[in-house]
Amino acid sequence: METDMNNQQQPVFAIEKIYVKDLSLEIPNAPRIFLERETPEVNIQLHTKGERVDEGMYEVALTITVTAKVKEKTMFLVEVQQAGIFQIRHVPEADMDPVLGIACPNIVFPYLRESVSDIVTRAGFHAVILNPVNFEALYHQGKQQAEKNVAAAETAGEAQKVTH
Repeated sequence: METDMNNQQQPVFAIEKIYVKDLSLEIPNAPRIFLERETPEVNIQLHTKGERVDEGMYEVALTITVTAKVKEKTMFLVEVQQAGIFQIRHVPEADMDPVLGIACPNIVFPYLRESVSDIVTRAGFHAVILNPVNFEALYHQGKQQAEKNVAAAETAGEAQKVTH
């Protein structure tokens, strides 16, 4: 009797394409903002999203918004969405979330980092070099937050049932 192990197909993970999906640059206070000599305060927001686009094909997109301000005046605002298309096959369903939430963002992030640095430099400012991101920690934080939200919603639902 043959075992199922011989019939199982090997997992496939391949990068099909890495690309800039969206890019936006605003310098609302140009040209006067270029005369500022103070170091700007930089605010960074990062979001990840992974979704299936076809059988065995997934897109993972990282969206970053970088805002630099001096004295409440915006120097620049850059938003970049860097994405990758990945072929992922024969991976257990339970492992897909971590692959899309950790492994793929780790591959896309260096390209995002380069895109942000490049556009800010081309805009006439000093380069913004993004610090490395621990996508594993972010993934687990997101999971914990989602579990808390579900628990809070269930508790609110129970309270609603009681009051009716």
